[in-house]
Parts: sequence; C-alpha cells; structure tokens
Amino acid sequence: MQFDRDLASKYKTLFLQVRALLLEDSAVLEIKKPRITTYQYAGTGLCHVRTRPNGVDIGFLKGVQLIDELALLKGSGKKVRVLQLTHYSKQQLTYYINQAKKING
Repeated sequence: MQFDRDLASKYKTLFLQVRALLLEDSAVLEIKKPRITTYQYAGTGLCHVRTRPNGVDIGFLKGVQLIDELALLKGSGKKVRVLQLTHYSKQQLTYYINQAKKING
C-alpha cells in the first residue's frame, strides 16, 4: 500500500500534516489505494497525496481550474496540477485546497 510507504518515508511528518489538514473537514473522505492515497469531497475526487524522493506531491484532480496566484502548481495535462512540497505551509495549502473544494462543491 502506498499509504504504508508514505508512513515509512523520510517525509512522513509532512505527509501527515497535509493529511491532517485535508481531514479537518469532515466532508473529506480518504481512500487508501494500493498505489496512492486519494481524497474526495462532495462525492468527487479532490486530490491525491503521496511522498516522493524529494518531498510530498498533492495532485489536484481538477487542478487546471485552480487560480494559481502563488505560481506553485506544476503540470501541463488536461486536468491535474501538482503541488510539490518540501515544507509545510498551512496558508499555501489552504489556498489551493479551498479552491479545489469549491470547484467540487
């Protein structure tokens, strides 16, 4: 399970901080899949979170619709945009998560 690998990663603390922020909202549902941990809001995919060799990635499933005033999102696909983290910033995360929830809601 990817979740178990995330907990064994050197970025475990960062992963758990992101996870805790997402799960502060009781409407967010966590789904542990073999290859990734995903989060749903209002019945649709919100994002996925996983540790990587250089930090933690949050893939916003409707990320192309997010306003990226902080210029931190990566990717050029049709839908997903990824926020690559090496440290925890509640302000930055809340900025993107709240937008993603609004799009889903």
